[in-house]
Parts: sequence; C-alpha cells; structure tokens
Amino acid sequence: MPRARRPPDTAISLTRRELDVLRLIAVGCTYAETGRRLGVSAHTISSHIKKTYRKLGAHSATAAVHHAKQLGIL
Repeated sequence: MPRARRPPDTAISLTRRELDVLRLIAVGCTYAETGRRLGVSAHTISSHIKKTYRKLGAHSATAAVHHAKQLGIL
C-alpha cells in the first residue's frame, strides 16, 4: 500500500523564498544562477539551502528535492 502524503500546509514550513530556491535547484540551476534569477547573491542562496536542508532532514540537493516531492511541497 503506498504511503499517504501529508498536505503541504502540515508537512514542513518552508518560506516562500526557500521554496523558490528549491524549485530552481530542482531543475538544475547552480547557486550563482539561482541568485541571479532571484536577485540575490550565491551566498544568500547557500544560506537558504542550508535552512531548507535542515528543515527537510536532507544532506544534498537531490535528497532535499526528493523529500520535498514526497511531502507534496514541490
């Protein structure tokens, strides 16, 4: 039996910016490219990613994207 997904609002509370960053990383953008698209530095993107990893319990972009998709927030 497949595992039921929790609704996005009860899953993990990522900020709008963290979701924007994760979506761009999910399609293969680098930190620098993501920063250019969002109008911030690559360092700021790195900070958002670290917070996102911590919230999702992930240690890589691949794991973060996978976990977010499983939770239905991506």
